[in-house]
Amino acid sequence: MSDAIGTPQARLDIAAKVKGTRKYPQDFNMEGQLWAAVVWAAHPHAIVRRIDTSAAEAVPGVVRIITSKDVPVNSYGIGIPDQPVLVGEGEKVRWVGDRIAIVVAQDLRTAHRARDLVRVDYEPLPVLTDVFTAMKDGAPLVHENRPNNILHHIPIRKGNVEEGFAQADVIVEGEVATPFVEHAYMQPEAGIGYIDEEGRVTVIAAAQWPHDDLHQIARMLNLPEDQVREIVPAVGGAFGGREDMYIQHLLALCAFVMRRPIKMVWDREESITHTGKRHPFYFAYKVGAKRDGTLTAVKIRLISDAGAYASTSIPVLNNAASFAAGPYKYPHAHVDAYTVFTNNAVTMAMRGFGATQPPVMYERMMDQLAEALQMDPVEFRLKNLLGDGDITITGNAMWGGVGIKETLRQAAIAAGWRQQGDRWIKPDLGQPSAPHKKRGIGIACAYKNVGYSFGFDDKSEAEVILRLRDDGSIASATVKTAAVDVGQGVTTALAQIAAEALGVPVSRVRVALIDTADTPNAGSSSASRHTYITGNAVYGACKAALEKRERILLEETGEMTVSAKYLYRGRSRRPTTAYDPVTGQCNPHISYSYGTEIALVEVDLETGETEVLKMWAAHDAGKVVNPAMYFGQVAGGVHMGVGYGLTEEFIMENGVPRTRRFSEYFIPTVLDMPRELVSLAVEVEDPTGPFGAKGLGETPTLPTAAAIANAIHDATGVWLKRIPATSEMVWRALHGKG
Repeated sequence: MSDAIGTPQARLDIAAKVKGTRKYPQDFNMEGQLWAAVVWAAHPHAIVRRIDTSAAEAVPGVVRIITSKDVPVNSYGIGIPDQPVLVGEGEKVRWVGDRIAIVVAQDLRTAHRARDLVRVDYEPLPVLTDVFTAMKDGAPLVHENRPNNILHHIPIRKGNVEEGFAQADVIVEGEVATPFVEHAYMQPEAGIGYIDEEGRVTVIAAAQWPHDDLHQIARMLNLPEDQVREIVPAVGGAFGGREDMYIQHLLALCAFVMRRPIKMVWDREESITHTGKRHPFYFAYKVGAKRDGTLTAVKIRLISDAGAYASTSIPVLNNAASFAAGPYKYPHAHVDAYTVFTNNAVTMAMRGFGATQPPVMYERMMDQLAEALQMDPVEFRLKNLLGDGDITITGNAMWGGVGIKETLRQAAIAAGWRQQGDRWIKPDLGQPSAPHKKRGIGIACAYKNVGYSFGFDDKSEAEVILRLRDDGSIASATVKTAAVDVGQGVTTALAQIAAEALGVPVSRVRVALIDTADTPNAGSSSASRHTYITGNAVYGACKAALEKRERILLEETGEMTVSAKYLYRGRSRRPTTAYDPVTGQCNPHISYSYGTEIALVEVDLETGETEVLKMWAAHDAGKVVNPAMYFGQVAGGVHMGVGYGLTEEFIMENGVPRTRRFSEYFIPTVLDMPRELVSLAVEVEDPTGPFGAKGLGETPTLPTAAAIANAIHDATGVWLKRIPATSEMVWRALHGKG
């Protein structure tokens, strides 16, 4: 048998990427190609009265200007097709990411020059920039076909919340807000569209779910899906930002209209100002506990800003509502969750998908209650954390090996907590580096779904092709599945799963490049799902291929190649259900991963600057497929969490982005990272996962900001009402300046 699972393996794509031989979308060129540039909306909310392209068309080298009249079906969207491909005369722009036209020219410089000469007359409309105004009766409508700006509302009712508060000895209340966040992937949008040798509209671009892009593009062009093709080469990061289409459909439209290759490359400013962001959330909460530390009731109101179009705001809200109370046991719960249209940037999938924002709120609740009860925060959490079979606020029993308590125990012990019976004793934090600085330590627990949820048919298909030696042994294996490696290492993980299932070294396994014409649909690179869902598909295909090989050897047919496909459906093992429309009770998720992070910080009382000295991160992803990639995911997640907690915020003013480039968006550098990161792999296996694996990709980001915020309170006594905890914000809070 192979020892592929559980051993560090170098990523299969790393050598080519380091050498620079692996192609990214912007690296592709074709003979006779033209270049395209987008004419963007100049207002966040306005009616387009007239589009004058005459001056642009007169520029030498301009070949054509594509407008809404050239789009067969002028709408698209990953969930709800409510976004226009191009906005025409008499129609409305709803954010600055809307597009008016596409200029096609002989070269990029000419396309850019002509783009600036397209004249658009607008009738500006009132701009909605905050959810509270947008929710009011009589507010201007972002979408005229709706009765109001509330895109979706989820009620969750468990038990009797007033009865629960009556049983409480301590009740705390508060409000917390989180910001818009930019994905900040390294590779801006780029690609090429063309008509292939079989007459198919073909796009080469970065994507997270190429088969869903196919579906949307075919609808937009009014073509059968077999007349559309998408190829995904190397992807320079995604974090959810390539789950929606931003350039794929534009390239397809250009190729469809022009019938020749069209290349498009956005600069960083276009990428930042005209693509979706992480949802900002507002939380108001009330939570109660008995004197012995037992939680009694929780009441939460959460509102997210959907921006101008639906995108994935409803499923993100579904997730956020299900995780709103955290991984804790509550007999009584009352949650109202809303997502609301505004004229801000469209908000969409981003690492955590609605599970990233709530920990900032619910982990603050845990520390506030522990402080009010004079209990140690580790002790208080352990008393209330979910375990196998415990019932959540949505009424479902937890399944799949619940590892959250073990992550807290291991993180706390590593960070210096001591246990005496049921009591836990906080470690000594040592002396701060200067008299005007104070140290604090903060804890945060979190959990995250693995796979699609709420009744969605999460499925993935894989094909495995075996090439046999004369003696029937496996010379090599090829895995075909459209699971996009957006930097998380899924290609390597799937190769390891295949090698283990086939009993061969990883070096004999190749994972094919993604081309929708040849690789089966694996679903999206999101929801931390590929190791579990696509891993099960690959495992099933390998087993089917081995069974075929045994028959071939038994029957002595002489065949030297064996292939088998397998379609894995997550709900075949654990069916999920949608929210009950009245009570919100449901079976929300297929599987979960869990994490606890503890932050040691030092706060400068004179400047408000916070330095993260050390971070302990304990995460349960079931059986660890590749320890090296596990650490990489944890380190990358903590890096993103530090940015979320301390530095990163995409800022708009009256619907217009003020954050336009990396010099205005503060991604944490190596100097902002913890001086030391201790990663602790907790392996509570899920019996339905491939070799016991769950998933990890998003979970390490979830607790980081909350742990830092709690550590800032531990150091200073100040509760922050929003993140990021910039030095200015902390200084103002310390000095009573709001």
